[in-house]
Amino acid sequence: MSERVLVSQLKALDDGPVSVSGWVETVRDQKKVQFVILRDETGAVQLVNPATRPAEDGSEQDAAALALTDLISNLAHGTFLTVTGTLKHDERVKLGGVEIKIGALEVAAASLPETPIATDSSLDKRMDWRFIDLRTRRNNLIFRIQTTLEHAMRNYWVERDYIEIHTPKLMSSPSESRAELFQLEYFGDQTAYLAQSPQHFKQMAQAAGFGKVFEIADAFRADPSFTSRHATEFTSIDAEISWIDSHEDVARMQEELLATAFQAVKDKHGAEIEELFGLEVTVPALPFPRIPLAEAREIVKARGYEIPRTDGDLDPEGERQIFAHVKETYDHDFVFVTDYHPEIRPFYHMRNPETGMTNSYDLIYRGTEITTGAQREHRVEVLEAQAVEKGLDPEGLEHYLDFFRYGVPPHGGFGMGLARLLMLLLGESSIREVTYLFRGPTRLAP
Repeated sequence: MSERVLVSQLKALDDGPVSVSGWVETVRDQKKVQFVILRDETGAVQLVNPATRPAEDGSEQDAAALALTDLISNLAHGTFLTVTGTLKHDERVKLGGVEIKIGALEVAAASLPETPIATDSSLDKRMDWRFIDLRTRRNNLIFRIQTTLEHAMRNYWVERDYIEIHTPKLMSSPSESRAELFQLEYFGDQTAYLAQSPQHFKQMAQAAGFGKVFEIADAFRADPSFTSRHATEFTSIDAEISWIDSHEDVARMQEELLATAFQAVKDKHGAEIEELFGLEVTVPALPFPRIPLAEAREIVKARGYEIPRTDGDLDPEGERQIFAHVKETYDHDFVFVTDYHPEIRPFYHMRNPETGMTNSYDLIYRGTEITTGAQREHRVEVLEAQAVEKGLDPEGLEHYLDFFRYGVPPHGGFGMGLARLLMLLLGESSIREVTYLFRGPTRLAP
């Protein structure tokens, strides 16, 4: 059998023998000619076959030609097959300017004739049949963009001598409290917890003298939320760096990281994103705007929205309002909201002795929070006091506090959800659309 050629490679080949493999997208079975649109992981190509039908007068016909025509007539959408034939360049062919005249066709795996979902199926229905839903060019592109985005971020870090770490997802104790944690039996009478984030472990890397670390990995949150931006299992993008002066060092690193990653996506996929998603990838200008939380609340109030939350934080509508202000004022899609009160931050966030606020930020992108970043408290006596203040028992944090008893440099970092970032970048309405296989309170399959 001839070596398989990808559809994306056909344009550069000379006319002549070729072999392609993929799945059937459509069949147009006309009386004198048959057309098949075959799609593989890189694109689609038109296959053509001069139809041979049984003669009306009963005269003999070429048996092989009859069999091929009959086979094509009965191809179902989604059938995977290999075609060998003759490649021909023809500018009249709208699909890539090439077509393949079928010489032989071998079915690798036939599909049932009735497809269980359609383009207008509900999101839940499409999630039930996700492997079919993902066969579309648009959905294929999402995960190519995801690959480029992650690769660009990894390159940014690796080029700056960061160390990639892989932290455990099974924990012996809850990181802060048992809220939003999945608990499971672990070998008899032991209890384990699925990690909400690699927070404590990436801080341990600072105690180990690693200096700068990153991780892109799964995290778990037992949050019974049904919003468009929450999941019980998600991919978290995390980084932690030593020897910082404030959270500003973390923010500068993150904005450079995002600008670098967006530029890579624009360079590689910009035209296709514009074609399939109807939007232009905007590479954010540096630096991103910064607004203290108290000022952000005043801006939102002046825009006519009263935030109902009593803890002082922005709610989703508040996030949308502050983004609208930033877009109007700075023509920017990102904003760092800074200076959060300790009451609404974890115990390990460092506090500014002059203002009483934490050295932390939330990063809002197109009206949705995508990141919390902060300088961490590295003085063990302060950490213990802040944990007690939060109602935590230091005995349950012994493994964590031990890091700091043997010396940890000033450090900080951030965590960011990959799917939420992708959703906003592509203007999608739900992270389900940009998650390979979504997990939520009512979805554990497929």
